[in-house]
Amino acid sequence: MIQATVFQADDYGPWTVTPAPRPEMDLQILQSRLYAEIAGFVGDREGYAFYTRGDNVVGITNGIDRDAHERLQASLGNRYPVTVSVGIGAGETPATALSEASSQLRAAGSAQDETRTTICRGETLETETGEVTVGHFDIENATGRLTDRLDAFEAYTTIQQWYGTLARRLYSDHDALAFFVGGDNVVAVCPTLDRAIYHDVIEYVTDQTDVPFRVGVGTGTTAREAGMAAKHGLERGRERDRDVVLVDQPPTPSV
Repeated sequence: MIQATVFQADDYGPWTVTPAPRPEMDLQILQSRLYAEIAGFVGDREGYAFYTRGDNVVGITNGIDRDAHERLQASLGNRYPVTVSVGIGAGETPATALSEASSQLRAAGSAQDETRTTICRGETLETETGEVTVGHFDIENATGRLTDRLDAFEAYTTIQQWYGTLARRLYSDHDALAFFVGGDNVVAVCPTLDRAIYHDVIEYVTDQTDVPFRVGVGTGTTAREAGMAAKHGLERGRERDRDVVLVDQPPTPSV
């Protein structure tokens, strides 16, 4: 089972233009700081948080209980000019968990409902319940292929096209949630998929975008555990020139 959380700023749209439109860079700074706070809090508790739309952050929060979510909300409310509401959901796949979390939040009121403030809805999983699978995708030789050859905007749009094609394929066909995490990296939270499916996804996206890439896949009880296993799998794939490497558990660090 996967536990997902949607963190959503309350009444954010109207706030950005009240009493007058606010400078865009001020809003970007606020959004980035809110994301950093949420990511730090979730990350310290073995979860992952993804920026998505700025005023919306998606978390994979296995092992994080309701009390912890509410402590984060209280902390944000004390230090920022906006409050954050939370929807929590669980499901057999990442997509169904996120759908449930989103439904919980919508049931509490619209994102622009001025009466919806610091809502926390949904049930969390037991601490040791569930399993998370993370795929860490990386473009082959992105520096030589893109960064050192194209201007910054063309490299950016090429990577965004690749990411969008990959994310849509994983979501529509496999109920996985993929997020761009900077550089040329995409982290996807996936259901249990076999090696052949990852090969099929890579083949399809490469055919559509002409961008070759590889993936390391890891599994664990939390997003961090699974993500670290995926990172080790990706490094193993680079070393052995393999497109797909699956790792059940992260390697034990040497002393």
